[in-house]
Amino acid sequence: MGDGTRCGGAMPNLCVFVLLVVIACHPSLSQTVAGTPEEPLKEAERNDNITIFTRILDRLLDGYDNRLRPGLGEKVTEIKTNIFVTSFGPVSDTEMEYTIDVFFRQSWKDERLRFQGPMEMLALNNLLASNIWTPDTFFLNGKKSIAHNMTTPNKLLRLQDDGNLLYTMRLTISAECPMQLEDFPMDAHACPLKFGSYAYPVSEVVYTWTKGAEKSVVVAEEGSRLNQYHLIGQTAGTEDIYTSRGQYTVMMCHFYLKRKIGYFVIQTYMPCFMTVILSQVSFWLNRESVPARTVFGVTTVLTMTTLSISARSSLPKVAYATAMDWFIAVCYAFVFSALIEFATVNYFTKRSWAWDGKKAMEDTRKKKDPMALSKKPNNTCPGGPNYNPNQIKDSSISTISNTAAVPLKPAETKTPDPKKTYNSVSKIDKMSRIVFPVLFGTFNLVYWATYLNREPVIKGAVNPYS
Repeated sequence: MGDGTRCGGAMPNLCVFVLLVVIACHPSLSQTVAGTPEEPLKEAERNDNITIFTRILDRLLDGYDNRLRPGLGEKVTEIKTNIFVTSFGPVSDTEMEYTIDVFFRQSWKDERLRFQGPMEMLALNNLLASNIWTPDTFFLNGKKSIAHNMTTPNKLLRLQDDGNLLYTMRLTISAECPMQLEDFPMDAHACPLKFGSYAYPVSEVVYTWTKGAEKSVVVAEEGSRLNQYHLIGQTAGTEDIYTSRGQYTVMMCHFYLKRKIGYFVIQTYMPCFMTVILSQVSFWLNRESVPARTVFGVTTVLTMTTLSISARSSLPKVAYATAMDWFIAVCYAFVFSALIEFATVNYFTKRSWAWDGKKAMEDTRKKKDPMALSKKPNNTCPGGPNYNPNQIKDSSISTISNTAAVPLKPAETKTPDPKKTYNSVSKIDKMSRIVFPVLFGTFNLVYWATYLNREPVIKGAVNPYS
């Protein structure tokens, strides 16, 4: 009786424990049971979607003729474009061209490609692009264009259910950049990029900017690969050209470049400036220092010739003079004028030496040969019938003794002229020491004030500085 009471009292506790275990295990069991058919359902849905998209594409391309543009005979096909520049540069001055790497985007509507499905947009690869109509866009001023094909062709195609297509390509383009180098190296240029339809006139295909002319051309912040230029901005617009085949729309965008002057200051302007200063050092040397002044003059002239040749080597062979050419020409004129100034001073110095030397030689000859004065009475003595050699001999001896005593006294008392010196300074040198530096400083002031404060003139495009 006592054992039965103990078991009966333990049964309720055991039942409660079993009930709790069942309740705790029930959610996991229900999830396991419910989750078993979910994976096959999802896989089935994916298979159904692939089948649906395959059928959609097959139905779209069934009877599709990619030789005909959208809306043929009904309306004009509108091509919307925009450009994203990933890298700009380099720029070649000698070839007058630049290189640009872009994502070139085009969008248009082809109602023949409408579809209905579970998705509003189909993300397709480049294989479909060869089976549908695409614009025949080409670059008018492009010299060489490369479509990237590694590892596969870098093309993107998006198709919306209403027939709108987005076609993107990655291109590297080498295009012409006409340059006016009159202000070189303080010049600025507008490098254009022109593109449009090759075969369709405006009556069939029209190009427009996707986001307007102001926002359709974007350059990456770190996309500039320019060492000698600043990319200061870009603009976009349209232009209509007329040919024998009709009127065509040309899309244009200009990239504005401003040249950096630092390289040319170091390589050309400073050497020219120092060469001119070096040529003017010769004014402070005595005019009798012929070898030193000759070295100064010839060396500086040859140095300026070398600088002028090297400065032109990095530029195309243009027929006009650039700003750097004018600077080098003026520096060359100063250096050459310094050489001519020395030649002039040396010419007058030689004449003075010759005159003073002649007088000195005459005085020395008189001192060393006192018998020279006795030759004159002997040679001028008239001959006659009463000629007496002994008498003549006696008279000549007395004459020699008299003349030898007379000139010795003034020769001993003669003092040199203090004004005549062989270490003199020319008046031309004194004047050149002031005139040449003043003229060269004035030229530099006018030159740099003119070119640095002037707004760069960009021909053939709207000036972004205004």
